[in-house]
Amino acid sequence: MGKCIVARFRQYRGRFNVTRQLLILGAGFSGIAAGIACRNDFDLISGTSRNATRFDELRAAEMAPLVFDGSLNRELEAAISTASHVLVSIAPGSNDPVLTALGEALAAAGNLQWLCYLSTVGVYGDHQGAWVDEESECRPVSARSRERIDAETMWRNFATQNSVPLAIYRLSGIYGPGRNAFVNIEKGTSRRLVKPGQVFNRIHRHDIGEAVRLGAIGKADGVFNITDDEPAPPQDVVTFAHELQGSPPPPEQDFDTAELSSMARSFYGENKRVSNEKSKRVLGLEYAYPDYRTALTRMWKENTWR
Repeated sequence: MGKCIVARFRQYRGRFNVTRQLLILGAGFSGIAAGIACRNDFDLISGTSRNATRFDELRAAEMAPLVFDGSLNRELEAAISTASHVLVSIAPGSNDPVLTALGEALAAAGNLQWLCYLSTVGVYGDHQGAWVDEESECRPVSARSRERIDAETMWRNFATQNSVPLAIYRLSGIYGPGRNAFVNIEKGTSRRLVKPGQVFNRIHRHDIGEAVRLGAIGKADGVFNITDDEPAPPQDVVTFAHELQGSPPPPEQDFDTAELSSMARSFYGENKRVSNEKSKRVLGLEYAYPDYRTALTRMWKENTWR
């Protein structure tokens, strides 16, 4: 299958005028979910990885694999030149690595019809547990969230300058197969950290993929929160996962005295409830995993958590 996909990619690029080509820059956990969701809506889907070690994984997801190591290469330039839709799922640093390396090639692309940038609800910062939507003030606390705000601005400027619709998807905490409370239980790393009043939103990667598909079809423009319906205390999620498995949950730990990495602790410095109403109303997104109880129950019964 892998060789056929690559051959098909070269044929389409060199011989046929294919108008619907999705290029996923950063075909990782979320990017692959987007590719799978969009299979039936595009003539060709290609995805990038930092190197060739993940090419088999991308081929298994029916993507033409490409390398993006921070620089432009011939194969990637060819894919950009014919792409109609581009999804960006690569985290920024002090500058956006995609615009830095590929901005000129994207601006010169003759078939580009839609851009989507995957950002984070972390840009809203701390709202002390209050509800936020796409119009709420961004008060980023961490350096990584400030970098996301800067990257969003850079992509908005690029889209405006090149007259291309841009959807910015602000994602909450991502989970799915291999990344969930059941996996932590299996690994023996399950913890119930308690910080009074603290809640988090979550998003299953399947719903990210569906959001990309709907946005691509409708060429959605603007900012959208892609997140579940129910912000919830993290310890409740852990408890529910143990209940489904029939195992006793770990003891509760006070957040203030628990041993945590600086990265883990930083997430608890932001507290908000994120609304997904716009994604439902404008994109028509029907969440398959609307809350943690529905999601964990389904994943456990269907054995899709590994």
